[in-house]
Amino acid sequence: MSTIELKLAELGLTLPPDWKPRGQFLPFRRDGSTVYLSGQINEWDGAVTLEGPVPNSDEGIAAARKAAEVCALNLLYRLREAVDGDLDQVDCILRLGGFVNCASGFPHSPRVIDGATELFLALFGDSGWHARTAVGVSGLPGNAAVEVDAVVRLKG
Repeated sequence: MSTIELKLAELGLTLPPDWKPRGQFLPFRRDGSTVYLSGQINEWDGAVTLEGPVPNSDEGIAAARKAAEVCALNLLYRLREAVDGDLDQVDCILRLGGFVNCASGFPHSPRVIDGATELFLALFGDSGWHARTAVGVSGLPGNAAVEVDAVVRLKG
């Protein structure tokens, strides 16, 4: 078990079970030491954990932050596949793209996507810092509340 997976366990978190993508695309593409991870919605074992649009309330934002964490766990699952099971090969998280299913004018997309950012920081420390986009959209696959994609650099 990788150091990253041990840290996940310490946080009381696990990686999700495998799932079938909702479209025709690769879950990741590896180019040398760079891994491009396809967007992952807040889905667990085939079920969307929180549907959108995200309400503009403290409770809605808190639930959406948790949904963003689920997206990050899904990204880590696919990243583990890309590195043949060894998440300790990760050098740094280069970029996250975050999408929040919300009404026009919703001002808290960055706060929502912080749910994914904070997990990467907890697991990778300073190497978890990344460039990021956090935007509001009018819909996501499965009416999910959140979707996150990532670009990761590997060691060596």
